[in-house]
Amino acid sequence: MKKTVLSLALAVVLGFSATASTPINDEKKEVKVSESTVTWKGYKVTGSHEGTIALKSGYLIMDGKKLTGGEFVVDMTSINNSDMEAGSGKEKLEGHLKSDDFFGVASHPTAKLVFTSVELMNKNSYSVTGNLTIKETTKPVTFVVSIYENKATATLKVDRAEYDVRYGSGSFFDDLGDKTIYDEFDLVVDLAL
Repeated sequence: MKKTVLSLALAVVLGFSATASTPINDEKKEVKVSESTVTWKGYKVTGSHEGTIALKSGYLIMDGKKLTGGEFVVDMTSINNSDMEAGSGKEKLEGHLKSDDFFGVASHPTAKLVFTSVELMNKNSYSVTGNLTIKETTKPVTFVVSIYENKATATLKVDRAEYDVRYGSGSFFDDLGDKTIYDEFDLVVDLAL
């Protein structure tokens, strides 16, 4: 009888210790896409243009309050210009950005970012490397994500030449002069969690 009670007590203690040392599974924290914004800004020799693009879906993976991963899908068909008025070339610019000269959204309606590594920098900020896929080309990008309560922010610099977005690029064409459009563009992301 003592042996049975001892065996039972040992099983209970070992069972509790196994449970206590099992890590908590990472939690997917869905992004509220309708409350989140992605702003883009592209540069050319004679100025710049900016606008927005909509998130289709996204989530961050959290271990407690610590960021461990994430994945986002962007709706490329939603490219919008915000620095021009309707009728002053806004629609033409948006159509050109959606065309095969730039992002070819008819064939490539989404872009995707998948986090591949996350390193804590300080209490609220992380250095993130992820695979960014645009026009079915995937390249690594590194950026900083900051999280404050139910908000997350990030700024990415993307080199469009790496994704075969050639129009007006000095990386592909010579003698463009003041028609040159710089390869790098900025994305500023504000996420509601």
